[in-house]
Amino acid sequence: MVKRSKKKTNINLRFNILTVLIYIIGIILIARLFNLQIVHGAEYREESNTRLTRESTLEASRGDILDRAGNTLVTSDTEFSLEMYKSKVDTQTLNTAILNMVEVLEKYECSYSNTFPITIDPFEFTISDETLADWKEANKFDEDISAQDAFYKFKDKYEIQNTNIQEVRKIIVIRYLISQKGYSSTKAVTISEDIPREAVAEFSESSEKFAGINIVVKPVREYTSGTLASHILGYAGTISSEEYESRKDYYSQNDIIGKTGIESVFEEYLKGQNGIKQIDMAVDGTTTAEYIAEEAIAGSDVVLTIDANLQKITEDALAANIQKITSGGFGKVYDAKAGAAVVMNVNTGEVLAMASYPNYNPADFVGGISTEAWNNYVNNEAKPLVNKAIQNSYSPGSTFKMITAIAGLETGAINLTTRINDTGIYTKYSDYQPRCWYYTDYHIGHGYLDVSGAIEKSCNYFFYETSDRMGIDNLVRFAKYFGLGSKTGIELQSETTGVLASKETKAALHPNEPTWTAGNTLQAAIGQSDNEFSPLQMARYISMLANGGKQIDVSIVKTIRNTDGSEVSKEEINRFVNTKLGIQEEETENIEINQTYLNAILEGMQSVTSDSGGTAYVRFKDFNISVGGKTGSAEAPNNQVHAWFVGFAPFENPEIAIVVMVENGGHGNYTAEVVRDIMEEYFGMNTDSVEEDMSATPYIEIMQS
Repeated sequence: MVKRSKKKTNINLRFNILTVLIYIIGIILIARLFNLQIVHGAEYREESNTRLTRESTLEASRGDILDRAGNTLVTSDTEFSLEMYKSKVDTQTLNTAILNMVEVLEKYECSYSNTFPITIDPFEFTISDETLADWKEANKFDEDISAQDAFYKFKDKYEIQNTNIQEVRKIIVIRYLISQKGYSSTKAVTISEDIPREAVAEFSESSEKFAGINIVVKPVREYTSGTLASHILGYAGTISSEEYESRKDYYSQNDIIGKTGIESVFEEYLKGQNGIKQIDMAVDGTTTAEYIAEEAIAGSDVVLTIDANLQKITEDALAANIQKITSGGFGKVYDAKAGAAVVMNVNTGEVLAMASYPNYNPADFVGGISTEAWNNYVNNEAKPLVNKAIQNSYSPGSTFKMITAIAGLETGAINLTTRINDTGIYTKYSDYQPRCWYYTDYHIGHGYLDVSGAIEKSCNYFFYETSDRMGIDNLVRFAKYFGLGSKTGIELQSETTGVLASKETKAALHPNEPTWTAGNTLQAAIGQSDNEFSPLQMARYISMLANGGKQIDVSIVKTIRNTDGSEVSKEEINRFVNTKLGIQEEETENIEINQTYLNAILEGMQSVTSDSGGTAYVRFKDFNISVGGKTGSAEAPNNQVHAWFVGFAPFENPEIAIVVMVENGGHGNYTAEVVRDIMEEYFGMNTDSVEEDMSATPYIEIMQS
């Protein structure tokens, strides 16, 4: 007899116990399965078939855009849309629910999608021949079928039992829509948009009558001040297929996205984060419960540097001025159709107002712009969608002469006591002998002038000689220091670089005549040649003159406020904008401007508005604020003359610089009216516009450059 070891006996015992446990667990599982499938199977199947859970997106509200005082310029209002899911109901129940739904929509005068081509007016069935031909082929109808027969085929197809023919058509319209669009228990089809709250309440209170419907709460962009600041704000619209492809990780195909202006540049801050709503529905399509699975987070608010009141005055004054020029209000009719104006804080570079005429209405783009409206914009030769303050550049004309003056003084080409005799025609070069505008009009020169007098009289001859003494390279050096020919870095798209006349520029732009000549220097000195700058660049330049020659960073965004109350740092905003717009900061030579020289130039600018011989005296002779200014009438293609006025105030302690440009505006002093109106608003003068006494004004004062 073999004796077993104790160890082996213990192993066998444990194995037997484990086998018994597995057997018992198996019996329990079989019993539970029997209970679920046989005893309570019908009950559980019925319960699962009466419940359907689906997710719905909670769209986040876009952030607001505000002016510097907190006034809302752009916000998001709430819009309700009605959509429909497929529900597990019989055909008659579905048809009844559709009719109930349509009757509520019509009760509150809500439009709904209607692509069914057969109409009843009131008893005749009609459809266009062209539509019927296409429709027959698409629906495999007989060639000779009539509109009435086709209508009743759809009635039979959808098993509609109603006898009222108008009710039948209402049901067909929706059934036809959902068959064309395609819908399921998880994919809805939109029936009606922008329905009133009263309709929402009725749908919610009697949800059992409307199988499969769902109310979608959607934020809609609202531009609270109409066309005000449209070129700054931009507009938002439905994301395009191209935009969606590159952003599908963060956007859905129906999302709203900024297209232009602040709406576009700060899209990432304004967008917000969508949430998720959970919806429980019974088999008949009625909602049994709703709850928020994930809260939506609204976008951040963007606060601009502009002042809404000043912006309105600037836009209104510019528009009125252009209309006055075109109607002959200054004695001669000019075909002026467009212009721009910029108001800037001379010490900070903040843009307080920026107008481009004509403007447009951003609300036209909400929900998709109509073909008619779009064509009106793009076919308008004045280009209302273009921001002329930053996207276009223009020859500055005589408003450039302060650059020539300061370059001449700083390089020693002239000094404060230098007096140049304007004889009318500059005869130094045989191949190019330009004339002073004064000689062209009156056949005499200005005579001897110093630098201040040359600015006051806008004497071309003085600046011809000054530039010839110092050369183009010195002129370019100081123009660059004052930011001309380079982007300002404003937080908006499509800013132009402008063009600064130079040897390099001529070689690039005029390959057939690449050599720089002395005549080119003379032209550049008075703001002609290839010189072209945006009104915003000009505003920065005038601000630097007024603030003592200090460089400034141009900005139109003051801050960004997050929903938690925190603010985004200016450094982060700058990094974000530079990256998004591809702005590369340029190194600029640091030039210490001699204040004595600068003061002489500013005194000449003051004489423009305060002395009887000044080119803008007629506009400011009774003004209560001392103003430094300069007019400019720049020759442009097609025999046009662009009108400029640049100025700053108060003269003793400058706060703001203002630049106005009107395309084909005739003469610079015409646009000075805009500057005067803006200053009245900014300084709280609240006085009536200065009355013009044209009869008492010598013709010479009006027609100077």
